[in-house]
Amino acid sequence: MASKLRGTGLGARHHMAMPFESIRSVLDRHARRDPDKTALYALDQKKSITFGEIQHMADRVARRLVAQGIGKGDRVALLSDECLEKLILWLGVWRIGAVVCPLNIEMNIAYVSELLQTLEPKLTLWHEDLDGATMTEGVGGDFGRFSHWDPDGLGDAEADEFFARLAADPESGPDIDMENGPDDVACIYCTSGTTDKPKLIVFDHMGFWLFGLSSMEQVGHTENERTLEYRSFGWSSVQGMTLMPWLQTGCTLYFAKHFSQGRFFDWVREHKITFSVGIPTAISMLMNRPVDINPADVESLRMISCSTAPLSPDRWKLFEEMYGVNLCQMYGSSEAGWVCGNRHYAKKYGTVGPPSKHQEFQIIDDSGNPCPIGVEGEVTVGGPACCIATISTDGIWENVKGTRIHMGDLAVMDDNGYVTVTGRLKDIIIRGGVNISPLEIDNVLLANAKVAEAAAVGVPDDIYGEEVVCYVVVKPGMTLTEDEIRGHCSRTLPEFRMPKQIFMVDELPKNDRGKVKRDLLREKWLGATSAT
Repeated sequence: MASKLRGTGLGARHHMAMPFESIRSVLDRHARRDPDKTALYALDQKKSITFGEIQHMADRVARRLVAQGIGKGDRVALLSDECLEKLILWLGVWRIGAVVCPLNIEMNIAYVSELLQTLEPKLTLWHEDLDGATMTEGVGGDFGRFSHWDPDGLGDAEADEFFARLAADPESGPDIDMENGPDDVACIYCTSGTTDKPKLIVFDHMGFWLFGLSSMEQVGHTENERTLEYRSFGWSSVQGMTLMPWLQTGCTLYFAKHFSQGRFFDWVREHKITFSVGIPTAISMLMNRPVDINPADVESLRMISCSTAPLSPDRWKLFEEMYGVNLCQMYGSSEAGWVCGNRHYAKKYGTVGPPSKHQEFQIIDDSGNPCPIGVEGEVTVGGPACCIATISTDGIWENVKGTRIHMGDLAVMDDNGYVTVTGRLKDIIIRGGVNISPLEIDNVLLANAKVAEAAAVGVPDDIYGEEVVCYVVVKPGMTLTEDEIRGHCSRTLPEFRMPKQIFMVDELPKNDRGKVKRDLLREKWLGATSAT
């Protein structure tokens, strides 16, 4: 049997658990149903907004944008950290069918400027804490800064500030007949740029809608959810795991600018969080420096998700034992949304779960043929849940709608449809003609109770072509020798998979999304070797 599962497809929208709605319809629905319910709570600002207020503000922002000449399909770049104002503006942009471009301000400022020039936004809005003039140098279109939304006064008194201009507008105005449709472009955002400059990804509203529905099905979101988010809304996984389910269900979303180990369980306790997002870095921090908590502090927390990089089965189980909270491992990408995910009602340790409901998922061999169950191959996806285009840094638009996306990940599917990601194609170590997955070596190392983090890479070897080299971070307050690590590995790994060299390091290089940058580890090894 081939390892292929087909999603709903464009012609099967009636199979969606929730039919597509425009942003106008969604916000109106929540405002009618429960106008006084808290919609958003910004933890760093200690400020909230209700569904009634946000529906009103989205309409006001929409009228202001129209007055500034912004219309359906126009690109609006938002440069800001995570704050209420950013999301108010975001929804106002969507309200008129314009395109949100939320660039990650924590990336290299030169990349931000270059991406803005590529995007050619009609309007760029930046938070007053940023050096917007430098970021937008050489960029066309109109510009504006924004500061703080105040429900009583809307914004600062300065005339050049967006919310101050909004305050000068009439409280109400003519109805705006523009709104977003399923095939309209929703968002253009950038990848993490792990090995190169970030590229731009284009999603339509139907893709985002299905992104959210996949999250709801996998995690079990309802209108009673109290979600905690601490990543950038410029990340695709935040848009799919957090933003869209929030809009679709009308739950309450609590968000912070960054993860905080010291404040995480305080947030959970104080706000009775029911679901929290998770990334490997945060999971590792909580495991390597355990927080002493009262079980009552987390009794509301039913689940934490984990994506970006696979969790080893041992660490997955250990985390659940330490804190008594279920973890849900998922798998996706900037281009494809959610590809696979364990379900809140059925999970399998060590896997990323079955394919997402709306994905056309397939594992293929080197010839492009479907792999049988149990046989490793490359993951490919397609269908309406994927992006519709990419934009290169020189502005070339490549339409990928209706095509297959090659993920560059190796995986295998079991008899029950659960998928295990075994590594990246580009990271595979070929030693004497035998393929070795770095993730397999990583998981063996992480099974040692003294190891906090570990990464294996392939390096050049005159005899075997490549050899296995490992970098290991020891848990705080513990000691571990290379000989002890070799002894640990030898109990599990055959000789030809054993690491030739082991390096003890203080930390592993990662990108802003928590993925280990193995290419930098290879460069580090090559640099040290050439120096000797």
